[in-house]
Amino acid sequence: MNARAKKRGELLRQMIRIRRFEERCVELYSATAIRGFMHLYIGEEAVAAGVLQGAGPEDAVVSTYREHGHALARGIPMDAILAEMYGRTNGCSHGRGGSMHLFDIGRRFYGGNAIVGGGLPVAVGLALATSMQQRPMVTVCLFGDGAVAEGEFHECMNLAALWRLPLLFCCENNLYAMGTRIDREHAETDLALRASSYGMPAWAVDGMDVLAVADSVDRAMEGVRGGSGPHFLEMRTYRFRAHSMYDPDRYRDKSEIERWAERDPIPRLIEVMRADDEMTDTDLADLESDVDAEIAHAVTAAEAGPVEPVEELTRFVYSPKAGP
Repeated sequence: MNARAKKRGELLRQMIRIRRFEERCVELYSATAIRGFMHLYIGEEAVAAGVLQGAGPEDAVVSTYREHGHALARGIPMDAILAEMYGRTNGCSHGRGGSMHLFDIGRRFYGGNAIVGGGLPVAVGLALATSMQQRPMVTVCLFGDGAVAEGEFHECMNLAALWRLPLLFCCENNLYAMGTRIDREHAETDLALRASSYGMPAWAVDGMDVLAVADSVDRAMEGVRGGSGPHFLEMRTYRFRAHSMYDPDRYRDKSEIERWAERDPIPRLIEVMRADDEMTDTDLADLESDVDAEIAHAVTAAEAGPVEPVEELTRFVYSPKAGP
């Protein structure tokens, strides 16, 4: 297998892992095995797979509350992610974070942030620290189009550009901030254009094409690593499911969803690979089987995971009492 086919195969594997994992989570949530808020990534898999393939193990990744796909693509084990969603202590956040607060310091994955735009100042802080320490690392910050309306977005863009921080901003523009369409939220809907006003390289990417995402990220990371300061990528994508499992999704037409579904990134890449003799039906069946086995193992591990004892619930919440 040549290098191109290998890279495409890995991108496809990551997208299928994310899609099948999210589909299984819907079933588990409906069965009340998973509770609380849960935001699905179905439809946006090309962004997670394409962006994270460009981040090295030494780089930092800051995510949002729709982060299952980011966490999987970053390399956090699926069983640790699902156990976290079950609230078990073998979860990546020891069962204390749940779906919106996945965290893994060993893999430099800093959330999972429940507040819209909340990861932006964290990312700027991480990038500033590595810059001051003169360490050759990049911070990758993923966030949605809704975060662009937050004041901290503009503060962080300004500081990152002013200090020429090693930071890659990746905006996942899925057209809706919860139930508000982008043209009812932003006077200027070209988010890359808005980012460029801060004096940093910025451009839009077809977020439904994982190859386009990967190529753009590689190009941007080369610039950031080369000392050109922060870069901004607007990933134009779409979520096929509602904002969250509690969302009735009455603010968009089914015909719109169907139009975007025609651009599904998974069959899109499969078609390309088949045309280039890089994928057979047997290869695809084997891949799906491997992913099914991984998900089955994750469910078993999550269901068997221990629940935190009641006497431990205040641990990490209050500092130990000082003094005698």
